Amino acid sequence: VQLQAFGGGSVQAGDSLKLSCATSGRTFSGNGIGWFRQVPGKEREFVAAIRWSGGYTYYADSVKGRFTISRNNAKNTVYLQMNSLNPEDTAVYHCAKHRGILSTVRVSTAYDDWGQGTLVTVSS
Repeated sequence: VQLQAFGGGSVQAGDSLKLSCATSGRTFSGNGIGWFRQVPGKEREFVAAIRWSGGYTYYADSVKGRFTISRNNAKNTVYLQMNSLNPEDTAVYHCAKHRGILSTVRVSTAYDDWGQGTLVTVSS
């Protein structure tokens, strides 16, 4: 079961975008869903995550206060609302399932079922 991220696009600095992460299965499995982003030539970077147990959310310092991760159980979809975008947010955004313990929520190797990402381009 792979996840599919969509909703990217090209926007101006200060604009907003809402990304969606959907599963091809009937429900999400694992311990939660995380969003990561990657720029060519750089390491994959943690952005945000949501845990099923308690619905707790986690954010990278670089996006805290601007991005919000949420879940729609009825639609089996996890969203990433991105506000006040800036050029440094330009990347391919991926979602994946978190399989590890809580302390690994920001670690990409604790995730699997990576799907094809969606490109977000922010121009100044």
